[in-house]
This record gives sequence, structure tokens and C-alpha cells, in this order.
Amino acid sequence: MAERRTRFSRDPLGLKRALSDKLLPGLVAAMALLAALALAGSRGAAALKDRWQHGAAAAVTVQLPPEQASRMEDALALLRRMPQVASAEPVDAERMRELLRPWLGEVPALPLPLVLELRLADLSIDPAPIARELAAAVPGAEVEAHGIWVARLAALARSVQGVALSVLALVVGVAVAVVAVATRAGLASRRQAIEILHDLGATQGDIAGRFARRIGLLAAGGALAGAAIAVPTLAGLAGLAAPLSGGVIQPWAALPWLDLALLPPVAGLIGWATAQLSVRRWLKRLP
Repeated sequence: MAERRTRFSRDPLGLKRALSDKLLPGLVAAMALLAALALAGSRGAAALKDRWQHGAAAAVTVQLPPEQASRMEDALALLRRMPQVASAEPVDAERMRELLRPWLGEVPALPLPLVLELRLADLSIDPAPIARELAAAVPGAEVEAHGIWVARLAALARSVQGVALSVLALVVGVAVAVVAVATRAGLASRRQAIEILHDLGATQGDIAGRFARRIGLLAAGGALAGAAIAVPTLAGLAGLAAPLSGGVIQPWAALPWLDLALLPPVAGLIGWATAQLSVRRWLKRLP
């Protein structure tokens, strides 16, 4: 009997029965997973956009036909003398195969075009004069600038980033709605106990605090589970995206660890604040 009285004093509203420790955490876990995916998508799109704009946008590729292999040094000397070119370096065949392997698999030992990689001194430089001068000196040489497609990819990355942030905002809104519904359901199921405690002198802060603590803990626990599920999912996606970054990104190092660590406390805070507001508004309508 004493043990039952102690349990009741610790949970006079019976919130452990009114607020399930399975349904709400499960819903919050699913939303935390979606939030983690949205955050990772936003950060990944921003990182790729910056890399493309500051790396590939300044790069110009020069291709020489295989029969012009003997003219590579002449082409390099000409390019390095141009004031528009910051640097010019040949790309060896093995590196070409490494770059093509993520897209084409094992590249057969066929003659590959000779490729030179240039860095322009200024992104605003028009590469057309470089192409004309080089083609006149080395017939068959082709110059390909990356500025146009980099601009398109950057615009696509910005769109992906905007969609990801919109999804994140939607997830937060749905989380608030779910917590509010769960709180109202708990209030409805414990109405009589709440009215008794209220009549005995319990303040709105006391009752709202008990609901808020319970729901905050449930939300934080659900978000922790969702973040744990997100880790291997995001690592797999980072591995798939490695070719877009030149294969230099390590999946585990690329994860947004800080965002994942912040999900449980942020979810707990959202649950606590939503429960506080919901309970206080409900209590104001009591006679």
C-alpha cells in the first residue's frame, strides 16, 4: 500500500498511462529521421554548390587527339605563357581511368585523349580566345569550359537546398501538431484527476509542468532513436554521392554530427513548449 501511495505521489495525474511511451516516441522518431535527411540534404547541396563554384568553375579542360601526343609540351608551353591561364597541368592516363571508374566501371586499356587541366586567373575570362589560339598552334585541340554547366548545377543545388529547408519546416510543423494532439488526448483522459488537483490548489504551472516534462522526455527519446536510425542511412547516401565530390568524401566524416546531436534536445524543447501552451490554454477554460 505504501509503495502504491509513493507511485501515485510521483505521478498523481497518471501520465504514464495517459501518454503512451510507444506511440508518441515512434512518431517523433519518424519525424526526426525526416529532419535529419532534410538537414543533411541542405548541407550537402550547399557544400557541392560551393565546391563546383570555387573549383570546377575555374577549371578548363583541353583535349588533344592521341595522334597529337608529341605536341603536348608545345601546347603546355603555349598555355603557360598566356596571361589568362593561372596554371596548366597534364592529366595522366591512370588518373583519367580513376576519374572515369565511378561512372563507367573498369575502363579498358584503350587509347584515351590527352587531357590538360587549366586554371583560369579570373572566373570572368572568356575561354574562346584561348581555344582559338591553341587550335591554331595544335590542330584538333579542343577547349571545354565548365562555367555554363557549373552555373546550372549550382542553381539545381540551390533548389535542392530550398526544398530541404521547406521539408524541415514542414516536419517541425507536423511535430508541433502531433504533440498538441497527444497532449489534448492526455488531458481528455485525465480530466477528472486534473479537475480534482486543480480544486485542491494545484496551479496551472504545476499541472502544465508535469505534462510538459513527460512529453518533452518522450519526444527527446523518440528523436534520439530517429537520429540513430539516420546515421547508417546518411552514411550510405554519402557514399553514393562520393563521385560528385571527386571521390574524396569519407561517408562517416561527411555526416552532420552536430545536427544529429541537436535533434533530441530540440525535439524535447519543442515537445515541452507545445505541451506547456496546450495545457495552459486548456486549463483556462476550466470553470
